[in-house]
Parts: sequence; C-alpha cells; structure tokens
Amino acid sequence: MSSGLYRAVGLMSGTSMDGIDAALIETDGEGHVRPLGFLSVPYGESTREKLRASIERALAMEAPGTDPVIDAAAAEITALHAEAVRTLLDGAPADVVGFHGQTIAHRPERGWTWQIGDGAALARALGLTVVADLRSADVKAGGQGAPLLPVYHRALASGLGGAIAVLNLGGVGNITFLGADDQMIAFDTGPANALIDDWVLAARGLSHDAGGAIAASGVVHEEVLARMTALDWFALPPPKSLDRHDFSLNAVSGLSFEDGAATLTAFTAETVRLALAHLPARPVRLLVTGGGRHNATLMRMLAERTGVAADPVEAVGWRGDAMEAEGFAYMAVRRLRGLPISFPGTTGVPSPTVGGVIFQP
Repeated sequence: MSSGLYRAVGLMSGTSMDGIDAALIETDGEGHVRPLGFLSVPYGESTREKLRASIERALAMEAPGTDPVIDAAAAEITALHAEAVRTLLDGAPADVVGFHGQTIAHRPERGWTWQIGDGAALARALGLTVVADLRSADVKAGGQGAPLLPVYHRALASGLGGAIAVLNLGGVGNITFLGADDQMIAFDTGPANALIDDWVLAARGLSHDAGGAIAASGVVHEEVLARMTALDWFALPPPKSLDRHDFSLNAVSGLSFEDGAATLTAFTAETVRLALAHLPARPVRLLVTGGGRHNATLMRMLAERTGVAADPVEAVGWRGDAMEAEGFAYMAVRRLRGLPISFPGTTGVPSPTVGGVIFQP
C-alpha cells in the first residue's frame, strides 16, 4: 500500500458453482480502480457435487450450523481459493484479499445468509489480511444482504453520462440503477442462468446452453411464461433478493428440451422487463455483466422484451468476467477503511453499513 492505494485481491465463486474467479486491482476503495490481473479456475465435478450436497443440507436447516458434509466442502474450497490467489499473484505483493466464499443458502427473511469458506484459514495459508463474511452484517441490520456489487458499479460508472442500469446475469440476476446525484438502487430480478443451467444439466448433462444455441432452436411457450411471471414476488417493490433455489423447473417440465430452454431464457428476459418497472426512470441502456452476456439468444430477448439496448459491459471498457471478483477486492479495501458497502437503496438496510470480518494471518 502506498499513498492510500491498496493492491487488493478479490475472490468470487458464484451461484452457478462453475469455479473461482480471482482478480487483482489497485484501488483506494473510492473512485480509483486499476485492474492488474485476473484468472478463472474451474471446479472439478467432485467439488461441484460436494457443493450441491452442501446446499441440499443447508436448505433443510433452520439456521447455519455445523455439518460434516458442509464443513468438508468449506475446507476444500478454502484450499482451492488459496491456490488460486497464489497462482494469480505469482510472488507479487498484495495488501488484502476479499473472500466472498460460496453461497449455500440465502435466507434474509430468517435473518441469515450463509457463505462457506474459512477466512481465518485462508489468511493463515496466504500470510495476508483477509476480509470475509461480507453479507452477514447487512442481513443482521435488517437488509437483504444482496446485491453488494452496486457500490463497485458506481465507482466504475462515474464517468458515464445519463441514467444507466447494470444488469448482472449470474445464477441469479440483479440490477443496479445509477441515476443523478449518486442515486443508487439495486435488487435481484429473478433467476438468470440458474434455471437454464439446471434444465440442460438434467436433460443432457451439459453445464450451460453455450451461446444460447439450444434456446434459439426452440419455441417460447408464452402461456407457460405467463404462469411463471405471475408470482407475487415480481410485483413486490425493492429491496428484494432471492436464493438460487427459490424457483424450480416444474413449470416447464412437460416441454421439449429445446422449447424448455427457449421458455426459460425468455423467462429471464421477462423478469428483467418486470424489474425495470420498479426503477425511478427508464435507463438509456442496459450494461450486462455475468455469464449471461455470452448467451446471444438471451441478449436478443432482453432487447426485444425490454425495449432497451442491451450491451455487454465490455462496450464501455469494463471487464465482465472479472467484475464480481474485482468488486469484492474493492469492498475489502472499503472494509479496511471503514467505508460502507451496502445502502438503503441497494439492500434495504436502514443505514449505510460496513460489511465484512477482518482476519489477520
């Protein structure tokens, strides 16, 4: 660290459970952000199986607790995250690591959210300061604990004009509206890639619909789509958040493989259209990050159904694959500086909240 700037590593393992993203940035936790490096490390199938088993256990529990299956998965992913950081840094220095961990259950209505991964063990393994458990303080204060990336979106978008919306299409979708006078509103929109991934995995053993090719060969069943979007949750005003497993494939179970993929892809686009109705103004463009931006069929449906131009964030020079990991590096620095990472307009927390637990090596 020099002159208020930190070299920060951010780690993200998303709800799609495909692997670890690790990013290195230089930042002051405010307006200065300079990317320095990024890598992505896929999980092996055995790790994904352990995570799926952990999620099944966690969703059946009333509150986080000890469980041998979950504890073993936590130890394994902590070791994998440590190796990812070592590979990324390759001997270069860093001041802090922002460790999101793997979400196995998100239950803000019960007052908790659960990301596994041992911050203390990671700090010992790396010999670096680690900031982990970034969501719990917000939930304990009455917030939704998600989404957290808006504070980083705001830093990146400071030079862009007009009202814009940043749409993150990971396992779950979330949107950040950035308006005048630092106005910042954010909330989850609904499933993004999660249901599509579950559909193609169950039917054909595929990890995802590459490029949206399967959906492109199918037909959207509008009557099924109408039933899926009739849930009261979509009409609720923000703040609101979701767990990846709050929705199921039941509605499309009778459709062909291609039509199911098409209808689920349209469902993701339609939930974004419904989300735009909750914004204070219509954005001039949607800047799309997350894996969903690689799905050409989804991107086309987004533009058609919302009537708003949808562009990948690379169109404005941002790094879509690295964004979430960079965001947690940025938040780790804000935690060290005592700056908030969640706000009434983003998670519904009563007042701006400093999040994260600091672990020293």
